[in-house]
Amino acid sequence: MNAQYTTTVTSSGGRQGHVRSKDGVLDLPLSMPKELGGPGRPGTTNPEQLFAAGYAACFENAILRAARERKVKLAGSSVTATVGIGRREDGFFHLEIALAVDLDGVDRAEAEALARAAHEGICPYSRAVRGNVKVAVRVE
Repeated sequence: MNAQYTTTVTSSGGRQGHVRSKDGVLDLPLSMPKELGGPGRPGTTNPEQLFAAGYAACFENAILRAARERKVKLAGSSVTATVGIGRREDGFFHLEIALAVDLDGVDRAEAEALARAAHEGICPYSRAVRGNVKVAVRVE
C-alpha cells in the first residue's frame, strides 16, 4: 500500500487518560463508560465513540462515491454508527457495529444497493473489520 494520508494519535493513561493527535487538532480526555465499570465523566469521550465517528463518516463517504459512480443523485444522506462492546464467552472484549443509512431522493432498493456497494467493496473500515466484527447495515 502507498499511504496517501497518515495520522498519528498518542494515548496516555488508557481508557481513563487522554488522546492527542500529533497536530493537536484532536485533544480529548477519556473516561471509561459507567457500563464498563468506569466513572463515565461528563465532557469526556471513549474509544468506541471515536471509532463510531470515524466509521460513520467513512461509510457515508463510501456511499457518496457509490452514488457518483452509478450517477445517482442523492438529495441528502447520513449514516449513524452504533458501536457496542462486551465480553464474549471466552472472556475477551469484542465489538459489534450497526450502521443506519438514511438516503434522501432514492427509493429503498437503490438505497440498499448503494449501502451494499459501500459495505462490500468501497469502505476501508468495512473491509478492515470483515470476518472479525459483526456489522449490521440497515437502510432507514
